[in-house]
This record gives sequence, C-alpha cells and structure tokens, in this order.
Amino acid sequence: MSKQHTQGRVAFATVVGTSIEWYDYFLYAAASGLIFNQLFFGPLGSTLSTMVAFATVGISFLFRPLGAFLAGHYGDKLGRRVVLIITLIAMGAATALIGFLPTYESIGIAAPLLLILLRIIQGISAGGEWGGAVLLAVEHAEVKHRGLRGSFPQIGVSIGLILSSGVLALMTAIAPGDAFLEWGWRVPFFLSILLVAVGYWIRRGVEESPVFHEIAERKEQVANPLGKLFKSHWLLVILASLVFVGNNAAGYMTTGGYIQNYATDPAGPIGLERGPVLWAVSASAVSWLIFTIVAGAVSDKIGRKNTYLLGWMLLLIGIFSLFPLVNTGSIWMLFLGLVILTVGLGFTYGQQPSMYAELFPSSVRFSGVSVSYAIGSILGGAFAPTIAKALVSATGTTTSVAIYLALVTLVSLAATLALRDRSGIPLGPAHEEEQSVIPIIGVRS
Repeated sequence: MSKQHTQGRVAFATVVGTSIEWYDYFLYAAASGLIFNQLFFGPLGSTLSTMVAFATVGISFLFRPLGAFLAGHYGDKLGRRVVLIITLIAMGAATALIGFLPTYESIGIAAPLLLILLRIIQGISAGGEWGGAVLLAVEHAEVKHRGLRGSFPQIGVSIGLILSSGVLALMTAIAPGDAFLEWGWRVPFFLSILLVAVGYWIRRGVEESPVFHEIAERKEQVANPLGKLFKSHWLLVILASLVFVGNNAAGYMTTGGYIQNYATDPAGPIGLERGPVLWAVSASAVSWLIFTIVAGAVSDKIGRKNTYLLGWMLLLIGIFSLFPLVNTGSIWMLFLGLVILTVGLGFTYGQQPSMYAELFPSSVRFSGVSVSYAIGSILGGAFAPTIAKALVSATGTTTSVAIYLALVTLVSLAATLALRDRSGIPLGPAHEEEQSVIPIIGVRS
C-alpha cells in the first residue's frame, strides 16, 4: 500500500471516529439545556435546573484527565490504535444507554444519578480519544503537510456538532411539542449504536503510527510515561493546557449548549423556536469546519505560533460580536454571530494537533498531548455554560459573558507567546534528544 493511500485511510478513519465521538459528547451537551433540565432536574425550578444540567456537562470534564492518564499510559506503551477502539466503544455505549434512561418522574433521584454516571463515562472516553486520533494523523503525515493532516481529526468536532444539532432539529420536526420530550429526544441517542458500529469497522483497518512502530522496534517504550512527563515537562504541560482554554471556553457557548438554551428560553429575552436555533448552530459548524482546515494548512506556511496569534485576534472579534447579534432576536443575526465566532475558533484549533505533537518528545507524546488537552478543557470549557448562565443571572447582561470569554482568551494568548515555534521538528524516537529541549522562552533544559 502506498504511503499516500495509507495517509488517506488514516485521515478518513480519524475524521469518522472523532466525528462519532463528538456527536455523542455534544448530543448530551445540547440536550442538557433543552431536555435534561426539564426531565431529570425539573424539581429544582427553571433557573437552577438549567444551571445544574449545564454543571453535569462540566462534571464529565473532571474525569477527562483520568481518561487522558489511562490512554496516555497505554498509548505510549501499547500503541495509538488500540486505545482509539476502546474509547469509541465506551463513548457509544454510554450514549446509547442515556437513550434508555427513565426520567425523574419515573424513578426519582436515581434518574439524574444514572445520567451523571453515564456522562462521567463519556468524559473518560473523551479524555482518551483526542490524543490517539491526532497522533495517528500527525505521525503518519509528511512534514510539509503536518498541520493540514493534523487538522482532519479536529474537524470531527464541527461534524459532531453538525450531526448532533441536526438530528435534534430533525426530531423536533418529526416529534413536535410534547412528543419531543416524551420520546423524540431519545432517538438521536439510539442512533449512536449504528454510528459506533461503523466507526469500529473503519478504525480496525487503520495501521499503527509509524513513530510508535519505530519506538516498539527499538524497544524504547517508557515503563512509566506519566511519571517521566510530569518529572521533566510539568511546566510545558501547564502552558500547553493554557493555550487551549480560550478556544474551549468560547467553543462551549455552542457545543456546551449555552446559546441553544439562551436563545430558546421562553422566559428569556429572545424566545426563538428550538428548531431554527438548532439548524443555525448546525450550519455555523460548517464554517467552523472550513476554518479549522484552513488554519491547519496556513500553519504549514507561516508556523503554528503565528497562526495562533492571528487566531486569538479573530476570536476576540468573534466574542464581542456574538451576543449583540444574538440579542437582536433575529435567527439570521444569531447565525451571523455564530459564523463570525467560528472563524476565530477554527484559527485557534486547526493547528493544535501538530503544535502539541511537536512540543513533546516521542516517548511521552501520547501522555503529553492527552493530559494537556484534558486539563485545558477543564480550565476552559468544562463549566463555561454554567458560568455564563450565572453571570447573566447576576448581572442581567450578556456583556459580562463576553468579558469573561475575552479574559480567558487573553490567558491563551499569553501562553502562546511563552512557547517557541517548533514547526517541522522530526517526531521519531531517533530525535528524542532534540525533542526533549524545553520549548519555553526563557527556560533552559
């Protein structure tokens, strides 16, 4: 099989696999503010039930590091592919079981507790999925196309958002009104069974990363990769995590379900219909997909760091444009606000896999990228919808949310400035010494 054909198969497999994983993950997030707040947390009252439902979205993030630790440990010892298959199955099983859950009205407090348990399983799976997918893509890629190839699993996020929002919107049309709350919401969760079967079949045929093959042939697997990572690269893990927080916090305005809830809340200032808002979110995810790929390709030309610096400026523009447009009450202005936001989201996301892979040495790379991503997601998006809901309740204005997102983005900008650009550095174990030089400005190894 030619190298180009192998890279094509890897790209396809990582896109399909991550799309399915994020479909499952975002489906819960979208349902939290539209469905779970009523059916599982309803007795808490309108505002508190929504805040608690959003908090369950965030709880899963607290378990992402556990998934990252497990996946990183075994991914650096046993390979990238086996971890990806396990995380796909775990995520799909949890999602399908959510579709079968009785509501609070049927079994009382056991209903939200079981819901939270399944969300925790989703969090563990998501923590292990990302590192394996992006390393397969980046480590298979040619150096000159590393940024572009690395962006492919990233578009799984936008495709997952398109699918989850689109299927929910379709079900609001098929099962309108009370029927949606009675049974219609369950269908998208059942659909996960079919999607996971397809993803499993595709991932089984993917070849292991050539970098890991070389590590195994040299018998250079580290016995305790996590221990080595935190002993030698703890500061790098912190900075890499902070690079991600701005994108993740802003992105979870939609992927975390906040905009969907804010725009459709009958007691809120907007009061739009659920279906059109879900379709607008799905359509804006197409823009996110496009700019994610563009950012990956651009980073191959101007470097990862320069692409990030451009991206943070674009994201700040998107953040301060979003709520003024949403607050017009027009579905078209809401869509425009989301599209402007996705330009910055794409330009701070497409280059992330290649940048992360280039930061860490091959022996602890899976652990490094997975743990950094997991910690960044906790600090960034984990409770962003809950914080946004609380800020609006306390201040009465969405300006407070924009300021919060802008401050988090500035943290990521500062972390980006603290790192050296290592675009194109060799990724194989033969260059471990070069890779181990700490890429932090002002810090010597």
